Amino acid sequence: MTAARPAKRPGNPCFSSGPCAKRPGWSLNGLSEAALGRSHRAKAGKAKLAAVIERSKALLGLPADYRLGIVPASDTGAVEMALWSLLGPRGVDVLAWESFGKGWATDAAKQLKLADLRVMEADYGELPDLAQVDSDRDVVFTWNGTTSGVKVPDGTWIADDRRCLTICDATSAAFAMDLPVAKLDVITWSWQKVLGGEAAHGMLALSPRAVERLESHTPTWPLPKIFRLTKGGKLIEGIFSGATINTPSMLAVEDALDGLTWAESIGGLPALIARSQANLKVVEDWVAQSSWADFLAARPEIRSSTSICLKIVDPWFLALDGAGQSAAAKRIAALLEEEGIAFDIGGYRDAPVGLRLWGGSTVESADMAALLPWLDWAYGLVKAEKAAA
Repeated sequence: MTAARPAKRPGNPCFSSGPCAKRPGWSLNGLSEAALGRSHRAKAGKAKLAAVIERSKALLGLPADYRLGIVPASDTGAVEMALWSLLGPRGVDVLAWESFGKGWATDAAKQLKLADLRVMEADYGELPDLAQVDSDRDVVFTWNGTTSGVKVPDGTWIADDRRCLTICDATSAAFAMDLPVAKLDVITWSWQKVLGGEAAHGMLALSPRAVERLESHTPTWPLPKIFRLTKGGKLIEGIFSGATINTPSMLAVEDALDGLTWAESIGGLPALIARSQANLKVVEDWVAQSSWADFLAARPEIRSSTSICLKIVDPWFLALDGAGQSAAAKRIAALLEEEGIAFDIGGYRDAPVGLRLWGGSTVESADMAALLPWLDWAYGLVKAEKAAA
């Protein structure tokens, strides 16, 4: 039986996992002070870049002796800079349980051609065995699998007395999850995720141990200019005070400042985490009574509150072949987009067939609650269409 067409609509239909929903109340008026037409190296431009760095560092609770810089090419650029600049002196473990982690494993194996490399993989919905990570070996991992909806539950598996570097892609976790930042030697994220900023800019945080590695290790492979973090064996400190490697968008910089101002105004990191957790709780309550949907993440403790990935478990759906399942899931997403209810909620192309809802801190839990009956409506409609065909 097809579910009744809901009467209530989400106030904001943006549930994309990147770029993500703007903060509540956002408008172009908030960017009126942007330093447009000015050099990013002028006093005004550098001041704004430095403000993004210092306020991000404070909001995330980074230790005082960590460096934080703005880098090109979003989170991908930040991770690539870390991999190409830091890896080599020790054996490396790469953890991969979704597409981005698998991408970093491919870089390590096929681009950097690391001789001493272990790739620890798990299927979508699960994590590798974190107990197998060796504290003498550098480790590269995503904190939250944006395409799988699976997160690392905590940092207890990272040794305090480790000799390795921990390199963490935190792009869909930073500002929405409780990260053990003092255990992470490299932390990367982008503006376009939890704070709803614009794309193309990444953030790279380095512990003193990571800086020591940079200043004592010269990679055997050539480094493009855009990846270089040292000069003459010393860290290029300007990168971490607002002198970016390439030209940033000052409009995007202003938007990042707007997002930080909002985050500070609602209570900082604890409030941001609570907002994302509230979104997950709404979906959990709905899944608990759903006859057709479940979480892709196999266990609650590894379930993401930002990239909430759903699989379809109705026997009718599971009886379809792969092409039929894909077509049905795409039809659900398309129906909701046509109705203006939810944009960009299809599962990631490399992930199992399903739906993906962004539950980051800029999403209102009331909007998430309003969306879910529409999922029931769309699923019922697609099932009826298939039965009638």
